[in-house]
Order: sequence, then C-alpha cells, then structure tokens
Amino acid sequence: MSFAVEALRLDLGGCAVVRDVSFALAPGERVVLLGVNGCGKTTLLKALDGLLPAAAGSISYAGMPLDAARLEEPAFRRRFRGEVGLLFQNVDAMLFNPTVADEIAFGPRQLGLPGVEARVARWAAALGVAPLLERPPFELSGGEKKRVALAALLAADPAVLLLDEPTAALDPASSARLVDLLAGLPGLTVLTATHNLTVAEELGSRALLLAPGRPGLLHDGPTGALAADERLLVESGLAHRHRHLHGGAEHAHFHVHGGD
Repeated sequence: MSFAVEALRLDLGGCAVVRDVSFALAPGERVVLLGVNGCGKTTLLKALDGLLPAAAGSISYAGMPLDAARLEEPAFRRRFRGEVGLLFQNVDAMLFNPTVADEIAFGPRQLGLPGVEARVARWAAALGVAPLLERPPFELSGGEKKRVALAALLAADPAVLLLDEPTAALDPASSARLVDLLAGLPGLTVLTATHNLTVAEELGSRALLLAPGRPGLLHDGPTGALAADERLLVESGLAHRHRHLHGGAEHAHFHVHGGD
C-alpha cells in the first residue's frame, strides 16, 4: 500500500478535526476526498504529507510508520519527500523562488535529479506556463500560481500526489486540462480533495466522504454511487433540497453544490 490509515484522529487547537478515520491507498489508485469546508480534508492531507502528527491512531507509508521519529531518519525522509508531493490549497505558501523556471527546477535540484532544464521545459509546457518562465511567481494570477506549483511537484517525479482543491481558482478550460493531464499520468497514486461534485468522477473512481463533526468516513466506495446517493449527499452537506412555490404548489428540487 502507498498509505494505510488506521483509526486516525487529528487535532487542531485542542479540538478533534478528524476522528476514527481508516482507509488505504493502493499504488496507482486515483481517489477523491470529498466534503464541505471544515470537514477536515486539508488537515488529513497535511497529516499524510507528514506535516501534522496523529493525536491517535496511525498512518503508514509503504509499510513503514509515518511519524516524527521515522521522518528524522535521513534515508526515509529523503525517500518520502522525493516520492510524495502535496499541492496546497493556498499555493502562495509553496512559491518562493525568483522566477517560475527556478520554482519548477527547485525540487529536482534539491533531490539531485538529472536533466533539470528538460524537466522544467516539459512540465511548463504540460501545465501551460512556458510563457511565464522568466516571471516572478508573486506577479501571477491565482490560477497561474496553481499551475506553476503543480508543475514544480511533477518535475520531481513523485509517486504520490496529494492535491488540495486543485481546480479552485482555475477557469473551466484550465480545470478540464488539469483533469486530462492527471488522467494521462500512468502509475501515479493521486488523492484529490474537493467539494466540487461536478469533477469528482473524473478525478477518481473511488470516493472518501468526510462530514464536519462526524467520526469516520460516511462513504468509501465508487464515486458514481456516492454521486447518486441524494440522502448521503444531503447528510454530508454537499447537497440540499431546495423548496419553492410554483403555481400555488410546493416543489422540492435536489441541488448539488458543484462549483469551486
């Protein structure tokens, strides 16, 4: 398994944000992590990236415990940081180099990977940021920054991508290109957090569903089955029933929260 999560609890400010969550990710699997804002998606991704400790339960990566002691081991830390990449929802926290080209080159240089210039050219073209290579990242739009940050992750040849709301700040055409790009990367394990049901099935055939204040996963199974389960979507807050009067009669419509 790429990741195995057992009875995990994650606390922020002394309060449990994630409780009693268990699941596993197989190598090459594409999974979508669904839930409304505040349900713990970002917190869970940060824990999987080794940035937050477990308050209870455990996380393992490639059969080894993912904890502070293991991350202190140079060999494991180098392997883990080289194989697992996290795209932050707020990508400003990831961008600090003087130019876009330097940003994309940073990871491969740190890891001592060959062909850095070719990697920069390949992923800048793939993410549509080649015309921006000499620009400072802080001058870019939100969508451009997101594409630069993803290019920087992919240039380091990760085995696992953890993506936090990757289509946020992207226009529909850029979102579609991103989905197509991810689909064309064979062998990559991808866990994508989103509240956007309109792209969920394209991002993963399996879905994990979190809800604020609820322990465990409300759903761990086919994304299509979840998308068709009105009761569960309403229960989790991803959809609601909208009632209105029409011709003197009350009607109820099922409304999915699909936009970023």
